Amino acid sequence: MAMTDPLGDMLTRIRNGQQAKKDSVLSPASKLRANVLEVLQREGYIRGYTEDNTGPHKALRIELKYFEGEPAIKYVARVSKPGRRVYSGSKDLAPVRNGLGISIVSTPRGVLSDAEARQQNVGGEVLAEVF
Repeated sequence: MAMTDPLGDMLTRIRNGQQAKKDSVLSPASKLRANVLEVLQREGYIRGYTEDNTGPHKALRIELKYFEGEPAIKYVARVSKPGRRVYSGSKDLAPVRNGLGISIVSTPRGVLSDAEARQQNVGGEVLAEVF
């Protein structure tokens, strides 16, 4: 059966992996997922990710990050879902948790954090919030 929300699936794998104190988790590979992971790595929420070609399909191995035994990601949620897309202009991107968290935005210039989107003055689809 086809997966209806691949990005939501990856975020859930990250959330579950951190609750189980795993070092890394695997997720099927796609360009959108890799771009979202790039933003998470730039912002310091994960240690990194690599392509894993050991199985029959390409996968992404996501290296989870912890600080003093606590997960770096306290909260991750999908904002724009397949049944309800959420779009926002650059001026309307509100700070997440008073600036302590980030929104991940899919823009015409690629997948960016909310601060990068505001700086480049572009809006787009709000994919997820991370704190």
